[in-house]
Amino acid sequence: MARGTSGSWLPWLGLALAIFISDQVTKVLLLGSYRLGDSTHVTSFFNVVRAHNTGAAFSFLAGASGWQRWFFTAIGIAAALFIVWMLRSHAGQRLFSFALACILGGAIGNVVDRLVHGYVVDFVQLHWRGWYFPAFNVADAAITVGAAGLILDELLRVRRSR
Repeated sequence: MARGTSGSWLPWLGLALAIFISDQVTKVLLLGSYRLGDSTHVTSFFNVVRAHNTGAAFSFLAGASGWQRWFFTAIGIAAALFIVWMLRSHAGQRLFSFALACILGGAIGNVVDRLVHGYVVDFVQLHWRGWYFPAFNVADAAITVGAAGLILDELLRVRRSR
């Protein structure tokens, strides 16, 4: 696949919007059905749980005095603006743009949570034999997929340049 930069960036914004809407709809459903700490066992490795994260990934800085809400909101907004600029410049690079759109949709989803609630709503809990992965949400999953896509895109770029 060519790494051209031509192409419309609007479909990538559409993907980001779909991720954002999916994230917010799942959170609204959870907030309407669960109280903080409620949990439903779904499978031997998956629970639905209502958790609030005032920090960043893996609750980084969750115990801070509140300034982190605005700090992570500002980072999210700055990242979203940078990603939109990158999408406009590189819309023809499909894997790269797919990855950026995933990160954009997820970042905006979590920024909205911080602005509306003061925390990010998490609800997916994976576990195995007594080990529990920190709860996450659709936005976090999209950001992770996007980060993996950026790594793969770079590996493929390096491989093509040899």
